[in-house]
Amino acid sequence: MSASTHWLATGSAQAVLERGGNAFDAAVAAGFVLHVVEPHLNGPGGDLTGIFATAGNPGEPVVLMGQGPAPAAATREHYLAEGLDLVPGAGGLAAPVPAAVDAWLLLLRDHGTWELADVLAFAVDYARNGHPVLGRVGATIEAVAELFTDHWPTSAAQWMPEGRPPREGETIRNETYAAVLDRLVAAGSGNATRAGRIDAARREWREGFVARAAADFLSTPHRHSSGTDHAAVITPGDFAAFSAGYEPAVTFEFRGCTIAKTGAWGQGPALLQTLAILAGFEDERLDPSTELGAHTILEAQKLAIADREAYYGDADVPLDFLLSEDYAAARRTLITDTASGEFRPGTVPGHSPFVPPLRTEYRPPADGGREFAGVGEPTVAPTGETRGDTCHIDVADQWGNMVSVTPSGGWLQSSPTIPELGFCLGSRLQMTWLEEGAPSTLTPGKRPRTTLTPTLVLRDGQPVAALGSPGGDQQDQWQLLYLLRTIVGGYTPQQAIDAPALHTTSIPGSFWPRTWTPGGAVVEDRLGEDVIAGLEARGHVVTRAGDWALGRLSAVTRAPGTGLLQAAANPRGMQGYAAGR
Repeated sequence: MSASTHWLATGSAQAVLERGGNAFDAAVAAGFVLHVVEPHLNGPGGDLTGIFATAGNPGEPVVLMGQGPAPAAATREHYLAEGLDLVPGAGGLAAPVPAAVDAWLLLLRDHGTWELADVLAFAVDYARNGHPVLGRVGATIEAVAELFTDHWPTSAAQWMPEGRPPREGETIRNETYAAVLDRLVAAGSGNATRAGRIDAARREWREGFVARAAADFLSTPHRHSSGTDHAAVITPGDFAAFSAGYEPAVTFEFRGCTIAKTGAWGQGPALLQTLAILAGFEDERLDPSTELGAHTILEAQKLAIADREAYYGDADVPLDFLLSEDYAAARRTLITDTASGEFRPGTVPGHSPFVPPLRTEYRPPADGGREFAGVGEPTVAPTGETRGDTCHIDVADQWGNMVSVTPSGGWLQSSPTIPELGFCLGSRLQMTWLEEGAPSTLTPGKRPRTTLTPTLVLRDGQPVAALGSPGGDQQDQWQLLYLLRTIVGGYTPQQAIDAPALHTTSIPGSFWPRTWTPGGAVVEDRLGEDVIAGLEARGHVVTRAGDWALGRLSAVTRAPGTGLLQAAANPRGMQGYAAGR
């Protein structure tokens, strides 16, 4: 079974499975295809997090760590000296060390079976010979066309070769990126072993032409989302110093299931904290389709995500305490019948909570009077205010392997296209603060606290579901709805994905300009007039998003006992796809 945010990625993964590849071969093939067919949502210069279980050790979920750190020269002092009070949302100063490619290759080396050339063949073909472009790709390019033509001419050359954005269904190509993949394969041609060939490709990426081209090109000052021009600080040495890796998952037991997430260098444990708070309520308060359930869920999310802001980062995070039953019970008492518009992190012994700037509007220091309100992800504007979103892939194979990966970053609008490579670097450092004292303060060599957060679910020591979603701060909020509806409500995977979604915006955003909406809640209109009116009566500041607008999940599942496989994908936007046999 394969499910992803784009039908060509799902089709590529399924083709690998049909030809005898395992779930890891399939996921890697799909991941490189996503670089090509969803360039507005992820790219080779971006990052990823994954979580998986192997057939040989099914009860031990493992995190694939593909989040690069801040470069050695990315100090808060340097950024403040550049006249910035936030890390920009676009431009080279926002770029951590690219990690997605190294992470995909590590996963392939250690858990896949196919040769690198065979796995990359799908992406190389779509990049070199073309594929029909999504309407959303053209819309994204159109929104930043002026930025490209006036400030990022290499991006204009790549994405507007005819002087205009591509139209939906037109064939587009990225022959430069196809050549990059060919060079990675060629780098390993002289090695005697499969692992050696893959490691040679990893070295070429980290120490060869990719690192040199990226660092050299971005050393020239260029426009950032601040409206000002700056040079990047990343160097070839930063590329060479990074290597993707594996980590044990953080888990929480909920209603007979083990929910597995990344560590607190990502936002994943906030989902576990939310479940810990909700675990003390009766099932009737866990139904997102009712007024009481929606209210309870929104309030629990605010509390957990406040702790995310206060305590999470690439630092010493007291997760044992934050996930403890006593702490969850204390947090649960803060949920009343009315909506809170406060920022309320908990009290953790030995730790001082960081309180971020709680801005409802933001005006950059060099902005000259322009205002940007926090409007969610993704947004783009000719001024340089650019954000992308994310994509996702889940795969389960016949042998019992299961993997969920959320790739992101390196969106075509993240920073100028590097002409020798055909892609740009990411902008994940915008999730760090320039204030002192935060667990996520910009620090050389430390990872930004990423929003990328795939999920693995186990029952009785066996993986039963892999899922994830694009959506920035909403990723775990939407996945929470899926978990509650399937584990508590008895929904099928597709029913849970199709059901009306909602999320809170009463949290400081992870993306530039990092504003919040106190008491804010965004809902799909299908939630119903009575439920929406009830939420408003409780004090929620409700924004209606339309009938089919929120949540972009995909999932694969395996039934305990029978081993029956299923897959489900998001119908919103008519882009996600699930397949299998």
